[in-house]
Amino acid sequence: MNKNLFSYLMIIMAFAAFTLTSCGDDEDDNNTTGNSLRYDLEERTDSDVSGDIEFTELTNGQIQAVISLNGTNNGETHPAHIHMNSAALGGDILVSLTPVAGATGNSVTIFDEDDSGNAIVFSQIENLDAYVNVHKSATELEVIVAQADIGINELTGESKTYELDERAVDGISGEVTFKERKSGNAVAEISLDGTPNGGLHPAHIHMNSAAESGGIVLTLTTVDGTTGKSITEIRNADDGTDFNYNDVLTSNAYINVHLSATELATIVAQGDIGSNELTGEEETFDLDEKDAPGISGEITFAERVDGTVLATIKLDGTPDGGMHPAHIHDNDAATGGPIAVSFNPVDGTTGISRTSLRALDNGTALNFQSLSIFDGYVNVHFSANDLATIVAQGNIGIND
Repeated sequence: MNKNLFSYLMIIMAFAAFTLTSCGDDEDDNNTTGNSLRYDLEERTDSDVSGDIEFTELTNGQIQAVISLNGTNNGETHPAHIHMNSAALGGDILVSLTPVAGATGNSVTIFDEDDSGNAIVFSQIENLDAYVNVHKSATELEVIVAQADIGINELTGESKTYELDERAVDGISGEVTFKERKSGNAVAEISLDGTPNGGLHPAHIHMNSAAESGGIVLTLTTVDGTTGKSITEIRNADDGTDFNYNDVLTSNAYINVHLSATELATIVAQGDIGSNELTGEEETFDLDEKDAPGISGEITFAERVDGTVLATIKLDGTPDGGMHPAHIHDNDAATGGPIAVSFNPVDGTTGISRTSLRALDNGTALNFQSLSIFDGYVNVHFSANDLATIVAQGNIGIND
């Protein structure tokens, strides 16, 4: 073959191959608009399965949903669906997706309508009030192996955690974490250690601080004693008014977790939230033995986010069943003076009293900074009928 002819043919073949490849790439690229949304599918029920789901807008107006999972096994098939509402609320199936093949961990679904025949376009996905479930199998739909909140239920990454301290039952404590959704709503996750297997522990957000107590604002999902956990979707207070993530952070409120539905009076864990959260700033003063040998302790003033104060008295040696009135008095203990602030009585059985301080007894505003320079002292009395007997006493503020 002529050398020039051979070179010419090679150029033509290379050009043809390039053209075919380019056309194929363009066709693939032109199949999508370039718009996509991806959501993490998180492990559930200790499945060791997790991954993501990606929604892509196609040029023909349809939506492509691709599930990619790690941890699935060959021979398994995992049904998957888009459900209405958030995962914490639960809801009916909106769109049935192609089951995930365990061998690959993948599934691809092309759709443009929900299971009821209503049209869906890509622009609606980010505003859906929805979540995705991937199930263990067609016969075990109740077992969720991976799950994702999508659309307006996607988490923003903003969260706030508050401690839930031990109260009437030794060894039970933990925390509650509020996470912000794209919608501005919140999800509350309680996690406790020490709860008994099989126990069910009602939980609520209450008005005011724990030291003051108050009515229920919002009922939380009951804590499962076996796992120590509960998850609650927060959109409204119990009276129907809006209550969202920002309301949680600014509310004058606290959380109680109870022993059971029939023993609501027994608080197993408790924590102040919102404006009642403690800043970490505090001052402690000794309460020395006075008229009752063997009784002494301390008082701690802790600053809240709103500038007010949590006062905690802790005494050793108080008799079981006793109730010991306590007050801040004007002046120092040697001089003596009238009552300025009344505390909640000290419980003799525990030796503890907790009081939220927002004002003096005469109504004058009181905050953490003013206490640090207060001209006063604290008396703890033997009983309401025997105020003359001082069981513990200590100077505070500038008299320390």
